[in-house]
Amino acid sequence: MKTELLHEMQNAIKSTISKKKFGVAFSGGVDSSLLAKICSDLECDITLLTIGFSDSHDIVFSKKISKMLGLPHKILEISPDDFSDISNKIRQKINTDNLSWNENCIAFYHVAKLAKSLNLDTVATANGIDELFCGYNVYRDAIKEGDDKIIELMDKKIENELNMMKAVNTTSSEFNVKIIQPFLNQDFIIYAKKIPVSEKIKDQDDLIRKHIIRKLALEIGVPEESANKRKKALQYGSQIHKALVKSR
Repeated sequence: MKTELLHEMQNAIKSTISKKKFGVAFSGGVDSSLLAKICSDLECDITLLTIGFSDSHDIVFSKKISKMLGLPHKILEISPDDFSDISNKIRQKINTDNLSWNENCIAFYHVAKLAKSLNLDTVATANGIDELFCGYNVYRDAIKEGDDKIIELMDKKIENELNMMKAVNTTSSEFNVKIIQPFLNQDFIIYAKKIPVSEKIKDQDDLIRKHIIRKLALEIGVPEESANKRKKALQYGSQIHKALVKSR
């Protein structure tokens, strides 16, 4: 099954990204590391892009994992002085009070800014893996009610993510940068939903989850420290959530 999953992920990347040279939004976690490793193995010319406040978890961890992967890595540190003005501008642009959407749009605004500075107009992200492979903690509650509840939650999560990424691209368009999510490709969504839930989450006490993703990551050479790392969402790893709540 891991071989088939890898093949489907490769196809998703090849069918959604036409460029050979592009950025990969990178935290050092299993999802972004797996995406980066597959793209590298496909002989794409990629640069890993990390954003966050100075000494944030994502900046520190991504430096370590990028070196282990041996891939080019660029970092943009978010300026505390500009943060409030930028976050207010983005909130007005996407016109929603949804905290998660605002946090992600702020994050990808900075990713797009970094990409633009490197003359990259395309950035790939691993968005979709958490939704399709039970990465979120809320799946632990859903599993208590059975597989049907998991699929119901998955559908809602995917719909939200697809809509959120439209808002993200509205934000990144300021820099003429397109954010692409190969694992939210409809063909890949259909395939991934057919993978047994048991390959993704074991039970309500499963703190790790995404088991088949982690196994595949290890198999193709993602460092163990990344492959088995527990999830830390972008807005927390970059400290954007902390800064946004503080600024309100």
